[in-house]
Amino acid sequence: MPETASAPETRVLVASRNPKKLRELRRVLDAAGVVGIEPVGLDEIPPYPETPETGATFEENALIKARDGAAASGMPCIADDSGIAVDALSGMPGVLSARWSGRHGADAANTALLLAQLTDVPDDRRGGAFVSACALVVPGPDGGEAEEIVVRGEWRGRIAREPRGDGGFGYDPVFVPDDDTRSAAELTPEEKDARSHRGAALTRLVPALRALAQR
Repeated sequence: MPETASAPETRVLVASRNPKKLRELRRVLDAAGVVGIEPVGLDEIPPYPETPETGATFEENALIKARDGAAASGMPCIADDSGIAVDALSGMPGVLSARWSGRHGADAANTALLLAQLTDVPDDRRGGAFVSACALVVPGPDGGEAEEIVVRGEWRGRIAREPRGDGGFGYDPVFVPDDDTRSAAELTPEEKDARSHRGAALTRLVPALRALAQR
């Protein structure tokens, strides 16, 4: 008998050029048993104008990016805005996390500045949380109104006094989860997915992505 052709996968744009974020989404989908979704990164589509991330919250910035990606590509688009909120700094760096030192994406400089700002803060006051807001924007049929979903995940921990570990990215080397003695950069990818802020947020998108794959 001839083989039955498999259904084409639904391409979903991930509004990021970070390959680790694409792999993270694939692991979350695999763990949830979701099939039929093909994540696509920004490097795989033609460039388009990106609106400045001027939102006051993670949720606002995630929606800015997801709306841009969906409008430009015509594909459903997932975007996240995430960062670290430190109790002793009144929730900062917050939405400024990626450019805390003045240059976007300068992980080592951002981390060094954060540690310098916390030099005199005692260990029992070094609490904080990683926060991630993930937005999914699905273009409406025939140019109709888009469907928008925004979810949030948080991961509580404390800020170490020096970086540890080679995994992860961003502030992972100085973030120690409340239920562990290792930094986030010392966890395996699977351990991080199961506990992290972005993993929690992406997991909350799974029902919508499962429904999208079945359309």
